[in-house]
Amino acid sequence: MSPGPHTELPFEARVEFEMVSRGWTRAEGTFDVELSIDTGAMFEFISATQRKRWDRLVGFYGGDAPTAQRQFAQRVASEIDARGTLDVLRQGVKDRGVQIELAYFRPGHTLAVNALAEYDANLLTVARQLHFSSRDPQKSVDMALFLNGLPVATAELKNPNTGQNADHAVFQYRNNRDPNDVFFAKRTLVHFAVDPDRAFITTRLHGADTQFLPFNIGSNGPGISGGAGNPDAAPGSYSVAYLWEQIWQSDNWLEILHRFIHVKVPDRKGVKENPHTSPKIFPRFHQWHAVQQMIDHARSNGAGSNYLIQHSAGSGKSNTIAWLSHRLSNLFDADNRPVFHKTIVITDRVVLDRQLQRTIYQFDHTPGVVKKIDEDSAQLAAALEDATSKIIISTLQLYPFVLGKIAEKGYTDLADRRYAVIIDEAHSSQGGETPTKIKQAVGANAVREEDEDEATYLTRARGPQPNLSYFAFTATPKSPTLKLFGGFDPERIHPRTGDKGMHVPFHVYSMRQAIDEGYILDVLANYITYDTKWRLRNAAVEQAESRAANPEVDAAKTRKKFVRYAEQHPTSMEQKAKLIVDDIREDLVGRLGGRAKAMVVTNGREHALHLYQAIRTYVSQCGFTDCGTLVAFSGQLKDEAENEYTEAKLNGFPESQLPDRFGYTKADDPQAVARDQDEYRLLVVAEKYQTGFDQPLLCGMYVDKPLTGVTAVQTLSRLNRTHPLKRQDDVHILDFVNEASDIQAAFEDWFETTITEPSDPNLLYTKQYAVMDYGLLAASEMEAFIRVLGAAGTARLPDAAERKLHAELHEYLKPALDRFAGLETEDEREGFRDALKSYVRAYSLIAQIVDWGDRDLERLYQYGRILLIRLPGHPSTSVDIGDADLSHFRLEFTGRHNASLSPVGDRDVRGHAADGGGFKEPELEPLSEVIEDLNSRFGLGLGTSDQILVFQQVAALVEDTGMQQVALMNDEARFGQVVDGRLDDIVADHAERNTDFMKLYFDNNEFRKAIKEAARSRAYKIITEPAREEALARLRAEMYRETGDHSVKD
Repeated sequence: MSPGPHTELPFEARVEFEMVSRGWTRAEGTFDVELSIDTGAMFEFISATQRKRWDRLVGFYGGDAPTAQRQFAQRVASEIDARGTLDVLRQGVKDRGVQIELAYFRPGHTLAVNALAEYDANLLTVARQLHFSSRDPQKSVDMALFLNGLPVATAELKNPNTGQNADHAVFQYRNNRDPNDVFFAKRTLVHFAVDPDRAFITTRLHGADTQFLPFNIGSNGPGISGGAGNPDAAPGSYSVAYLWEQIWQSDNWLEILHRFIHVKVPDRKGVKENPHTSPKIFPRFHQWHAVQQMIDHARSNGAGSNYLIQHSAGSGKSNTIAWLSHRLSNLFDADNRPVFHKTIVITDRVVLDRQLQRTIYQFDHTPGVVKKIDEDSAQLAAALEDATSKIIISTLQLYPFVLGKIAEKGYTDLADRRYAVIIDEAHSSQGGETPTKIKQAVGANAVREEDEDEATYLTRARGPQPNLSYFAFTATPKSPTLKLFGGFDPERIHPRTGDKGMHVPFHVYSMRQAIDEGYILDVLANYITYDTKWRLRNAAVEQAESRAANPEVDAAKTRKKFVRYAEQHPTSMEQKAKLIVDDIREDLVGRLGGRAKAMVVTNGREHALHLYQAIRTYVSQCGFTDCGTLVAFSGQLKDEAENEYTEAKLNGFPESQLPDRFGYTKADDPQAVARDQDEYRLLVVAEKYQTGFDQPLLCGMYVDKPLTGVTAVQTLSRLNRTHPLKRQDDVHILDFVNEASDIQAAFEDWFETTITEPSDPNLLYTKQYAVMDYGLLAASEMEAFIRVLGAAGTARLPDAAERKLHAELHEYLKPALDRFAGLETEDEREGFRDALKSYVRAYSLIAQIVDWGDRDLERLYQYGRILLIRLPGHPSTSVDIGDADLSHFRLEFTGRHNASLSPVGDRDVRGHAADGGGFKEPELEPLSEVIEDLNSRFGLGLGTSDQILVFQQVAALVEDTGMQQVALMNDEARFGQVVDGRLDDIVADHAERNTDFMKLYFDNNEFRKAIKEAARSRAYKIITEPAREEALARLRAEMYRETGDHSVKD
């Protein structure tokens, strides 16, 4: 009687059938349990591929083939015990001077005769119900996968019809598989727990502590934003069919063994890796899929394409870059030509070069394949020209300098080659001159032609280059990044307007999926907010009639200075320090077995210093020994007593040591007692360690700084890294400044897929006209300027030549500077400055995307970017806040929020607006009014329902999609005509809340007119602002700050 469909066996049989149809064969039952090797398959492979070598080895064994087989099998087993399965497969085994290969991986090119003969002879076998243990011969694993007789993987398959699923397979591995059995401890590389709907993997069994990770493609499929899990199965198939159709498919599986799986090398010097206990890295599905997609596209299309990879924090970007760079460095097209001659990696992370070198050496035992550039242009030029250096890595800061030197020397042979440029963290600073310098150095279209003028040359060099491909990685792409590196999808729908055609990422692994799968933690799930209440006292208030004590001041600057004064007042620092330390000791100290750490994010260096000192003082006064504190800021600081402070001086060790010192824990140090090293719990930062800082022990963050947009996402994401002891409820944020709803809104743009609309093709001409319409710039002067600039080149000139060049350039800038100074009003001067700045910023981006071939645009750009440096600034209004004092201060708990996001779909980020804001004359108000205004906004418990209603009018207009379309299609006057009736409706809808306001509004025409004018003007500005979401977030923050009413947060 055959097994029924409710058992595991039919599922096993289907998986085996699918694998056999994709290049696998069924095992023949020749598995040697003692050696944990399928010796029959191993010798079948050796006999088919290395007959002469094998016969020679048999001769060394006296011609006794059975003895040779037995002894060689033992030799292979001992080599695996010493070196690991991966290294034996990749490097083979030498026995008595005879090299025997245990696998042949696919060569990069197939120029040689029968180039694939050995590769095609690899023997992939699958064994069902394999009895793997000599100690417990009754136990079997559902499925074992072998390459040429060496076991590389196992799978436990569960059928839900039996009442079991993948979770039961995980349990089985953890509790019923002995991790010390040689089959698991020293042979197999990866283990799959599978049911028809889900899959999980681990690379090392560790009993009940075995960590399994999801190995699914996402609810919407690979490379597309979605949640955890897999899409519904096709009829007659399974949701996990990608395992045998893609991962276990013979060519793909061999490539994974060859170019993906690797052992994580210890970071500490002098620590020898153990191939069996050191962590093994197996690609997560999105990593493998992204690399495959990029490689396939580059192989088919050659150089000249760009790829934007939007992978969430915690996606394993470093490994993805390592795998990609190695694949690109050995990539050949269908005609066996190298697709790229060199792969260039640009990164700000100093550890990435070491990781690349160590990882790639495991794939290719050739020293020098990865070359770090940290010296000068000669070093880079040599790496670009030599045959050994396939992958070149350097920092974004150094690259423009050395590339400029190479471009100046004119290595024309470099432009004949093809380059893959991998950008570790793509962002909008890829605008400007850095990409242009890369293109000038190695771009095929950037070879200067004879007698070519500078503007024409730069116009051509700045555009796309057919021999350059960019592979750009980021979790938070902005609009310029998407336009530079993303692809254009003519069918993608704009989520706000419904129009077709958007710039999109090439591949996505979203924050949503990473959180759902547990690869990162949700930092918004436990968001605690506090409100800061304070009141000022000043002579200007007490002597309001005195002009000396109550001068007119720039209201905006003065408000900012007063707020800063209040927030950094010793009273403020003391209360915040106490709250932070108490919260750490009550909630954080015991987490992660005492390892948990926290970060305090401040608004500037002085703020960081004062709060750091206040924390240290409070900890010392209380005698706490578990709250060691470090501080991080750049440069030097002096206090009022001229005492000088630096990060290194305060911490007692060099800045470079801070990450390791902060990450140290006694609990993980076997020599902790002898070492007696200080342990730190808290790090206070000012503009440092808020991006790229990967410390899994961080559990708490205390925010004392306004955060918006991408800065909010990058800063708070420092907490999302996982750790074996870290759970979701270990993470919390305490925020003194921002609203939880505003932070939630900031995350939405990068929670799933980020896209952007294309630039107006005539935008540059519109901006060019706006600049030239001022009549300040003369074509002849710009032409002469470009000619002199081009003749100078980029090399360092002798002093006399430098002075002559400076004089000539000044000669052609001076007329424009004189005309600028002759403009009648400051508004005109600032209008020109803003128009020129807007043009330069737009051109630096758009000219890299589209080559108009218009030298006039390039000429204006080159002249304009230098002129902007020389233009005099507008006069500053000085601010003296006098003898201000803080009369009241209180931190008020406002709530514990779950700000976790629900699916939001595509989010568009806006790029260059058609116009920009200009300089505004400072609003001068009596100092006493500024102080009273601040007290009324921040004062204890102050705020009126009247203010709330006005703000609600503005917010309602901004959030109304119909009103958004009206604003975007009309000027402010026309917008005002349309929204007047809508404003009346808003007041009527809130009549019960404030009857007095409603009566005054409808009875007093002047009052109603003033309210409407203020509300519609503010709403129009927010809707038409490029960063609308950030502007709306600022409005909400202001609503709450000014009214003190909790209801306006929703």
